[in-house]
Amino acid sequence: MSASLACVIIGRNEGERLRRCLESVLPRSAKVVYVDSGSTDGSVELARSLGAEVVALDMRQPFTAARARNAGFAALQDLPVDAYVQFVDGDCEVRADWLARAQAFLAEHPKTAAVAGRRRERYPERSIYNRLCDMEWAVPVGPAKACGGDAMMRAQALREVGGYRDDLIAGEEPELCVRLRARGWNIHVIDAEMTLHDAAMTRFRQWWLRILRSGYAYAEGVHLHGAPPERHGVQALRSALAWAFGPPLATVLAAFLVGPWALGLLGVYPLQMIRLFFRERGDARSRALRAIFLVLGKFPETQGALRYWRLKTLRRSGPLIEYK
Repeated sequence: MSASLACVIIGRNEGERLRRCLESVLPRSAKVVYVDSGSTDGSVELARSLGAEVVALDMRQPFTAARARNAGFAALQDLPVDAYVQFVDGDCEVRADWLARAQAFLAEHPKTAAVAGRRRERYPERSIYNRLCDMEWAVPVGPAKACGGDAMMRAQALREVGGYRDDLIAGEEPELCVRLRARGWNIHVIDAEMTLHDAAMTRFRQWWLRILRSGYAYAEGVHLHGAPPERHGVQALRSALAWAFGPPLATVLAAFLVGPWALGLLGVYPLQMIRLFFRERGDARSRALRAIFLVLGKFPETQGALRYWRLKTLRRSGPLIEYK
């Protein structure tokens, strides 16, 4: 156990997944804070019985994962100045050697603010949506622009930028990393197993909502940091809009000139899937799934962006987008 290592877990109604998460970090951390967002399944009692400090969020205020992480970090202000904080979602289990490896990397790289490793899906065989998650998390090792919700961060760097933005309902980690990099900090992915995640996605609607949330985050990211030189979210948003609107609009316009033959323009979608199939790595089934859903995902991404713009126009905050 390291005196300079703490862990912040966030969750709601995670059940046995929370138990696995807590037991994976409690023996290896000086302090573990569990931030609960209105659980009704005994999560608070479970966390306390295992030895974690519990912060129960006031659910009369709008909930965001960013707000929960900030609340957990605020409970760690008695840590040493050079402390490290592992953030993890309550549906994840931290790998046995991850904390030591991540802490060693940060100690050896003083300008690195956050380090992440390989997140894997616990049950990729249970649904194609779980399998897609597992493939999505196979990110390249090395310097990175952003990390996800599971990452070890240098407390000093997090304090320097004021933590997460409480008001973001999606994309809070990449937005935080934009501000960290602007202050001269680095983000890094190392070749190490980090966490096991239980997505529990078995329905198409769950996948759709998860990707819709990404589109919402792209649009908000462009609003916050889309200007040069960062151009945060610009490429992803342009790609979503181009593929969601481009071929259908071109088909409608061409139909006035050439008639029903214009429907052939929609063939650009399967052609793009074929191109992506040959670009991806892995076995044929995995590449096919990835290619199909990358193209299909442009539609929920666009829906998410449109939702953000509508709420922005109405000057309203958006509700949390949850898929499980």
